Amino acid sequence: MSPLLILVAILPSLLLCLLIYFLDKYEKEAFLPLAICFGLGILCAAPAFGVQALAAKTGIDNSNHFGLLLINVFIIVAFTEELAKLVALLGYSYRQDFFNEPLDGIIYTMMIGMGFASVENLIYAEKFGMETVLVRSLTAVPAHAVFAVVMGYFVGMSKFVATKKRAYILRGFFLAVFIHGLYDFFLLQEYYDWLMLFGLATIALGILLSWRLIREHRKRSPFRDDPKV
Repeated sequence: MSPLLILVAILPSLLLCLLIYFLDKYEKEAFLPLAICFGLGILCAAPAFGVQALAAKTGIDNSNHFGLLLINVFIIVAFTEELAKLVALLGYSYRQDFFNEPLDGIIYTMMIGMGFASVENLIYAEKFGMETVLVRSLTAVPAHAVFAVVMGYFVGMSKFVATKKRAYILRGFFLAVFIHGLYDFFLLQEYYDWLMLFGLATIALGILLSWRLIREHRKRSPFRDDPKV
């Protein structure tokens, strides 16, 4: 794989990491935990893709069979990928003192998601080349960002409430799984080409939702009224 193709494959994820970093208006996160989360995203791609490879051998990824398609996109793909990201988030940054405001849930989940998306994009780059990577830069990578914001929003809420912590985490996880599965369903189904437009619409609406969720957590920041900011 050429250096240019590698750069194009990972650049969208890095740009989205930079964007969310600058949207963290009141209390910037340190580079090291951000980098560790990005690395965890890279690592957690292995078990998720391993499960998908094993499942593919059973023929469950048959996009012409409606029932198998639903199982594949919602359980084999969306559930396993979002679970891997959630385990990475809860296992590291969620437990740390630097996770000190609700927006950090979005920040660190985004870093994990973008590490994951980089690996996925590199795999597609190796298999299908530059054209596919360019398309995915405007679709699949932003999609992973949306999934991360949705899950991170609720994980961030759970960190700073006295009760129902698990309920918030599960709500964010299953909502991310649902949006992820819905997006994949519209893109992978082979019944009607025009249904793919709903996949793009899912991500467009997801981006608008993500912006709203980020703004809400910025308003909840305990550092908002800090005179040093």
